[in-house]
Amino acid sequence: MSTTAHDHHHDDENHERTNVVRLPVRRADTTPDTDGLEPGGAVVGELLTERESAELDRRMAAQRARDAVGAVVRVVRHERTRTVGRAVLRNAGYAVAGARIRRQERRARRLHLDLEQAITTLRVNAKSAEDFRVLRELEEALERRRTGAAQRGRERRIEILRWSGGVVVLLAGGHVLFLGFAAAQAVVGAGSLTDRWNDVVGFWTTVAELSPAGGYWWAWAIVGAGTWAARTIPVGRSRGTLPLWAGDDQAVPADGRNVVVDEAAVLSALRHLGGLPLLKQAFKQGWGSSITPTWVQVPHRDGNGVRMQLVLPQGVPVEEIVKRKTVLAHNLVRLPVEVWPSEPKDRAGVLDLWVADPGALSGPVDPWPLLDTDGPTDYFTAVPVGVNIRGEVVRAQLFEKNYAASGVMGSGKSSLFITLVAGAVLDPLVEVDVFVLAENFDYEPLKPRLRTLRTGADADTVKACLATLRELYAELDVRGKALREHQERKVNRTVAAKDARLRPRVVVIDECQALFMHEEHGEEAADVVTKLISAARKYAVTLLFATPEASTASLPRKVTAVTSCKACFAIGDQQSNDAILGTGSYKAGISAVSLEPATDDGPGDIGTAMVRGIMAKPGLLRSFYLTPAELTEITHRAMDLRNGHVPTPTGDDVDEVDFLTDLAHVLTGHKHLRTAEVLNALAALRPDHYGKYTSRTLADQLREVRVPIVKRDSGQSAVDVNDVAEAVTMRDMENDAGDDDES
Repeated sequence: MSTTAHDHHHDDENHERTNVVRLPVRRADTTPDTDGLEPGGAVVGELLTERESAELDRRMAAQRARDAVGAVVRVVRHERTRTVGRAVLRNAGYAVAGARIRRQERRARRLHLDLEQAITTLRVNAKSAEDFRVLRELEEALERRRTGAAQRGRERRIEILRWSGGVVVLLAGGHVLFLGFAAAQAVVGAGSLTDRWNDVVGFWTTVAELSPAGGYWWAWAIVGAGTWAARTIPVGRSRGTLPLWAGDDQAVPADGRNVVVDEAAVLSALRHLGGLPLLKQAFKQGWGSSITPTWVQVPHRDGNGVRMQLVLPQGVPVEEIVKRKTVLAHNLVRLPVEVWPSEPKDRAGVLDLWVADPGALSGPVDPWPLLDTDGPTDYFTAVPVGVNIRGEVVRAQLFEKNYAASGVMGSGKSSLFITLVAGAVLDPLVEVDVFVLAENFDYEPLKPRLRTLRTGADADTVKACLATLRELYAELDVRGKALREHQERKVNRTVAAKDARLRPRVVVIDECQALFMHEEHGEEAADVVTKLISAARKYAVTLLFATPEASTASLPRKVTAVTSCKACFAIGDQQSNDAILGTGSYKAGISAVSLEPATDDGPGDIGTAMVRGIMAKPGLLRSFYLTPAELTEITHRAMDLRNGHVPTPTGDDVDEVDFLTDLAHVLTGHKHLRTAEVLNALAALRPDHYGKYTSRTLADQLREVRVPIVKRDSGQSAVDVNDVAEAVTMRDMENDAGDDDES
């Protein structure tokens, strides 16, 4: 309930209006506080004027503001206290770590560990006379250091005795004897060792009070602690590892996202590799603490990760680090695919380590850049095929290059070749033949633009593939003569556009093991391919081979030896890795063994390959992926770009092509031919000219010479011989009429 206010009318016009203060109801049975309540339960209120009510509201608002500010101040003070506390604890941890490092450095200097490590290494690895000469010099230097250190120690002790006059030594020695005598008395019960100890402490306390320091020993202690902290904290912060007790009180998830790869992290990861006794010995002798490691490149940002180069201790080859890549990645809180150790060609004994940011090599790749363009590509430059570990687009060359790819099923090796083919067909000059020696749908969306698409592991497909390779090898002679006619050393876009004999050819042989391991044709195929690759570099012929697992049988060594660009997707073992990327690649860190193929549990590292020859240096490549719908769109674009592109005659001595006459020739002896048969017959008659024709090109040419395409009873398109004869007659009549007019 609330009080009820009545309006009062007063004659005095200066009297202010009254307001009602509404008070909350409080019941006598729920609270002992009965102030403001009458016995009957009525609420006692107070009538306030407008001015008094406004003043009350102002005071209440100010009180609420003060309460809010107080709460904020309490929170700020609490957070500031926590921040200061964490800073003090962290610096204490740095001081402890720095003190440990300085102690190790003093021990290393005292024991001459740097010379001992060098001498031990030379004793194990010395072979030449020069090595033994250096070993003797180091041993002599070590002996001189030890002798000199001992002599300096004796001189320092003598100097202390001279400076003090022997008083300090005498007093200290006397007190030791005194305490010994007191201990003997305590044993026989003739005295108290505690009393004698207190006497000694009192004596030295008196000496300290009479000294210049006097009663300000605490100030000297503070100065000493400050000096110690000033010397140890910077060392611990720059070179040490923060102890666990000095870390953040909040738990850090071990997913790598809060792990910074710096010098300390790399050294810690190497320290815990295991299985490398000489590396362990190097750490014990102070490498990484008292013995500063040699950083050729300190850790620095490199694309989507961090790169560094570190000189390893003697007796620790980079190959051994590469073998332990999985453990190294674990120590760096990374996945194996995110850590790539290798050895630079120009810096033996140096660990070149690249560590990706967590998750940088997972997830989809950006769309193929050519999807957003309308123009053609150029076979003689390069086409985008993927991105490198830095996230930069990689462009692969087709001209003067050949490709070999290997990877287990589900690793994505076909994605790389499909991207290359998609880039090739967008060049109107290029002819592409694809042989997939297994049944699959991968290249089917590109079929309308391909010169050949044969799939299947049957003998006919193998024979057709080998026949194409033979044809290409024989065609090299024709291409060589054409280059001589044009006075060019190698094919370029200008002569390829002029001369159909020099049009670029791309041949894809997927699942090539079915060709090279064929009982009847395998040996011949390897021989033809080797000769073709060796001689075809300047003739605009590109070959691409793909196989699930590289071996000398599935992809002969003599073929890979002359192949310029190699890609290894997820692979089974070291031998298969080196079979495709080259002998010694695995030991040098050029390895795809840690890549995982796609499975039912996840995509793995599908589309990611270790490549050689595509980029300036061997490295990871994540290929673009084109969906069937995107490939269909690319095919339509390629057909539009190619539409109307009719090859020109190839040389001055070539007769002018008469399409209508050639059409009549191929129809001789037939009443009609299907348009597909007409295309094949024309291509057989003049392969240099009609070999590039498509059904659309043929339809345009028939329309131009006024020969209709008729429909047969079967519903198939055909060309009738009578229509062709009529078109020839009409053209001859028009030519005769034109000649008469001119006469």
